[in-house]
Amino acid sequence: MPQIFHRSTNTLSKLSIFGAVFILVVFVWVLMQINRSEYVTQANVVRVQPVQFSHEHHVNGLGIDCRYCHTTVEESSFAGIPPTKTCMNCHSQIWANSPYLEPVRESWRTGRAIQWTRVHNLADFVYFNHSIHVNKGIGCVTCHGRVDQMPLTWQQKSLQMEWCLECHRQPERFIRPREYVFSMDWQPPADQIALGQKLVREYNIPDVAFLTSCSTCHR
Repeated sequence: MPQIFHRSTNTLSKLSIFGAVFILVVFVWVLMQINRSEYVTQANVVRVQPVQFSHEHHVNGLGIDCRYCHTTVEESSFAGIPPTKTCMNCHSQIWANSPYLEPVRESWRTGRAIQWTRVHNLADFVYFNHSIHVNKGIGCVTCHGRVDQMPLTWQQKSLQMEWCLECHRQPERFIRPREYVFSMDWQPPADQIALGQKLVREYNIPDVAFLTSCSTCHR
């Protein structure tokens, strides 16, 4: 029986198959890069606020502790947004007539809360508890970055699941002594892994199987 297709058809078929697979792989890779991009995650994007509050000035310049404004961070799932009264404790005397602070004074006069733009906004299907992380030795900087160097606040990390799992799979790499949780300039020592493993046991941090279980964060 004579050959119906030319011999080159086999080569073309193989090239077509491998080419389609290659294009599919590249397409998936591009989608993954877009999903990780700052355009999607909004990482490193400065958020416009009704008052251009500077963490750099208040934390680094004035030495104000995180807990002065975020009062519930050690005992609640929510770190807490400071009420206007917290601002007015100082600004009723300092920069009391500054036009930049008029929204604060208006909020104080009317009793209406300032409508801050949320910077770190997790999806509704993600459960996150600040107090658990703080009391287990995870520093503010680990998730929020060096806020003491941010004149305007931005989201430092992607907040995507793969970023969370990086810590949950190896908590010993990130855990620090509790007394340094609110320290902005603490650096892990050369023996961080040994220290971390010791603190994991001391702070009763669950095993990796529990930390990476779906139900731990998705409830």
